[in-house]
Amino acid sequence: MIHINISKALHGVKGSMKLEVNLNIKQGEFIALTGVSGSGKTTLLRILAGLEEADGQIEVNNIFWLKNNKSLKPQKRSIGFMHQESALFLNMSVLQNLLFVQKDLELALRLLSLTGLNELKDRYPKTLSGGQKQRVSLCRAMMKRPAILLLDEPLSALDAKMRGELQLQILSLHKEFNTTTILVSHDPSEIYKLSTRTVVLENAKVIKDANTKEVLLKSQGSQKFSFEGELLELQEVDVVIIAIVAIGQQIVEVVLSKKEAQELQVGKRVILSTKAFAPTILHPSL
Repeated sequence: MIHINISKALHGVKGSMKLEVNLNIKQGEFIALTGVSGSGKTTLLRILAGLEEADGQIEVNNIFWLKNNKSLKPQKRSIGFMHQESALFLNMSVLQNLLFVQKDLELALRLLSLTGLNELKDRYPKTLSGGQKQRVSLCRAMMKRPAILLLDEPLSALDAKMRGELQLQILSLHKEFNTTTILVSHDPSEIYKLSTRTVVLENAKVIKDANTKEVLLKSQGSQKFSFEGELLELQEVDVVIIAIVAIGQQIVEVVLSKKEAQELQVGKRVILSTKAFAPTILHPSL
């Protein structure tokens, strides 16, 4: 069992706010952490890893990582951390990168086999593709069989096909090692495929904490689809405004009135929702 009850003062573009998180997490859960940029998601991961200070308590499997202003050093915490950038050692081979973390050849070879990297074990990072580097980074994060695997949008820079493949490998390792995993993501499809529980942060506070399907599908009431995206452009066409929104790998056009578009700003995150009157699903080839 993992108990997190922490607070920390944050200073962002919207001014000062206080990160307050109180969560109980069961061993082996896969939790998605989502919310608009600047809501405190990455800060929470860094606090768990011991890379930032905070007030409160963090207890993992009956061991206090944080209590009464006493903090366990990062290297003593059972954490695996995977970032957007692989940050591999360029002068080390794939296998050497793993063994640098833990001198366990059997585990290293097992992880490379599970992620399809056996044949690349003697290659150096500069010869690898972006997806291959992230697979190595995933293996490296698992080298200490961590109690908690932290994933900070590790797949955001990959193309859709590679992203899908790595999502399956992340889920496979999560189940194989019964690791508690916390994933920061803005991608609804990724969150749906990987997590069983979703925690939504807004202004550094937890505003939702429920089963992933309940959070994403919003099954109550008039049944709405709701996705977060980036507003790319606002085009004025006659008496309406066309909003161009990027949602994951898709670009969507939305027709708005001028009044609806008044508060929107290009480059900002937006929530796109629609009532599902008669949704259809077509084969991609049609």
